[in-house]
Amino acid sequence: MIKKAICSFILMDIMGWKTLDNLPPDEKKMIVITAPHTSGMDFILGWLFFGYNNRKAYFAIRKEFFFFPLGYLLKAMGSVSVSRGKLSLIDQMVAEFNKRDKMILNITIEGTRKKTKNWTKGFHYIAKKADVPVVLGFFDYKNKTLGIMENPIFPLSENASEDLVKIKKRYDFTSAKHPEHFTNE
Repeated sequence: MIKKAICSFILMDIMGWKTLDNLPPDEKKMIVITAPHTSGMDFILGWLFFGYNNRKAYFAIRKEFFFFPLGYLLKAMGSVSVSRGKLSLIDQMVAEFNKRDKMILNITIEGTRKKTKNWTKGFHYIAKKADVPVVLGFFDYKNKTLGIMENPIFPLSENASEDLVKIKKRYDFTSAKHPEHFTNE
């Protein structure tokens, strides 16, 4: 309760953001994909949003960032250490889902803060392999609103490329902190 109150105070009272809280309450495991991602502030806003909703979200971060003392902070915030090695990132995330009873994995679907038309498909492969739903999260800097879209669970097909085209269309209403770095074409 204290974390929720603090996150609410910072996010809404100090920063002036509104939330759309459509996290599926009955889902214990899910992947939340989020766009647009053009600023480092997106991580902070997302972390505050999940804290406000009394949910812990996990984020994949390269193991090189887990050095003292930053590693302790990252782990406390929900970061999962991933490495480039024998196991693919997809397999590492599936293993994380398999060892937990509850897990929300938040992925910035563009994979970069720079402008790119090539959004990542890793979320699709993780969701299929771990058998978890994909939920659509968003940032709208123009209206200072963030959260989870209405009808948030995106039904995945067997074709990641076709699904990605449909997902991109769902982000027409959003506005990035740095609009010149975002495209959903």
